[in-house]
Amino acid sequence: KGVANWFYVQFQEEQAHARIFMNYLNSRDAKVELLPIDGVPSTWDSITDMYKQTLEHEKKVTSLINELAVIANEDRDFASINRINWFIDEQVEEEESARDIIDQLKFVGDDRMGLYMIDKELATRVYTTPSPLATAE
Repeated sequence: KGVANWFYVQFQEEQAHARIFMNYLNSRDAKVELLPIDGVPSTWDSITDMYKQTLEHEKKVTSLINELAVIANEDRDFASINRINWFIDEQVEEEESARDIIDQLKFVGDDRMGLYMIDKELATRVYTTPSPLATAE
């Protein structure tokens, strides 16, 4: 239940991040076009593999956001630089969160009590509205 909760909160955060991007683009009179995404995996060999895949995905997102930062800097688009900087900071947190869970899972290994305690901790995660949305609503 804890792992499921963690990923559900993560899903809510990712939707909020998309809304932040959309709100920003709309504020700049840019066109927002949402396209379908490919399916995502729904089975893993272990909980650790779930978080490893999550970390790899977050690293990919970080690289894409960094590319946006490069473009904004080259264009001297200071408003976009400001918004992108928020996402850069957010990505540091996203990667750290996944990495910390991976480290905890490695530490306990197959110990059922250790896994139970990690799951209990993950169950306590709650969604918090990101600041760019909290001020916009």
